[in-house]
Amino acid sequence: MDDIEILYNGRCPICSAEIAQYDRAAQKAGAPLRFTDLHSAELASWGLSADQATRRLHARADGQIISGFPAFLILWEHLPRLKWLARFLALPGLRHLAELGYNRLAAPVLYQLHLRRMAKGG
Repeated sequence: MDDIEILYNGRCPICSAEIAQYDRAAQKAGAPLRFTDLHSAELASWGLSADQATRRLHARADGQIISGFPAFLILWEHLPRLKWLARFLALPGLRHLAELGYNRLAAPVLYQLHLRRMAKGG
């Protein structure tokens, strides 16, 4: 498998802090993960608008774009300390609950916080 590119919102302090931890873990493990701030990315190559890219985490693996909670699963699968979490949350019932939580709570809340920061000039 080629490198997996993770597209994230670098202007979100929560996202940036989390991605920084993943990046350190990936470097330590020699994991094939590359992290790209959406604000410096060529979003057309992702097939995403800036608004779409900002709304959730995205990953590109083997030329395929994966968005939302499945992008986290791909990320976690490649980090030794989080591999168990990916396997656990990939179980059918748990995956559904985790996706629901991400899609209905985490992603919308982070997106709204982003919009507020941008409106204040952040």
